[in-house]
Amino acid sequence: MEARWSGVFPAVTTKFAEDHQLDHDAMRRHFRAQISAGVHGLVVGGSLGESSSLSTEEKLAVLRVGVEVSAGRVPVLCGVAEGATRDACRFVERGAAAGADGFMLLPPMLYLSDRRETLRYLRTVAGATDRPLMIYNNPLSYGVDVTPEMFAELADESTIVAIKESSGDVRRITDLWNLTGDRYQIFCGVDDLALEALVMGAAGWLAGLVCAFPEETVAIYELAKAGRLEEARALYRWFAPLLHLDVSTKLVQNIKLAEAMVGLGNEFVRPPRLPLEGAERERVENIIEAALAARPRLPVLASTEESEGTMMAARDVQDEEDAPRPLSFPYDFPSEQP
Repeated sequence: MEARWSGVFPAVTTKFAEDHQLDHDAMRRHFRAQISAGVHGLVVGGSLGESSSLSTEEKLAVLRVGVEVSAGRVPVLCGVAEGATRDACRFVERGAAAGADGFMLLPPMLYLSDRRETLRYLRTVAGATDRPLMIYNNPLSYGVDVTPEMFAELADESTIVAIKESSGDVRRITDLWNLTGDRYQIFCGVDDLALEALVMGAAGWLAGLVCAFPEETVAIYELAKAGRLEEARALYRWFAPLLHLDVSTKLVQNIKLAEAMVGLGNEFVRPPRLPLEGAERERVENIIEAALAARPRLPVLASTEESEGTMMAARDVQDEEDAPRPLSFPYDFPSEQP
């Protein structure tokens, strides 16, 4: 399997109209904005995409919008979260026919599978498609831990090419590397551990707050990969209060509120979720407003040859249907707090 995914992959939100039906036009606008900001892939139908409240047909409809907007510019992955092995196998077949470039596969839903059952499930789904798979490991939310030792066993499955590591333990990056080398492309799936994971060798960031702050997210990734850690830390420290909003049972509502406040979406969620209100809403609004008030200026990204020493004095926000922009260095940040 030739897929070597890396970079920033937004777990994009699913856009709804006020009547809770899919809003295809809003999704098209949002996906274009992400690609214009320089993201390296899109993941639709994940947890942040409210997958559990979507029918199979709706998941495929969202996938088709992503494929249409990407038009081959970035890979489009679709989440797979099913309770039965046969349903997961059927879904990857239909998703491939709908144009998915790959899939982000969770262990079985609802039933807490043991080690043997989890491995059998992952192998069976991997054998049901020729599209590359990213295994999503999130034991904190879903109760099943795909350990580094299990990934070492799965290394003979050619369609399994990447890992979304969301155990909450950044030491997993090193443990995975020590056991499997560069066999897998490892993505950090926890927003407020992303820079730590990138420094320790993660290939990418499967991100949430990128939905509202795509340029800043891409900038942190590019800075880290360029070895400009002082600048990456400065931006990451500014971003941290926002990134903490991803680590919450209300992550969907938090991030959709942020999208609405920056003009990249709306707050409509599908019940049983409800928009934030009262003191809970006020707390999140205050975090977002404080971040916006101190938002650092970002330069337009120059080509690699021009990047050293290039400085753009002001933010150049693009909301047109442009191709992804590169980054230039160094960044112009406010003075760091001690």
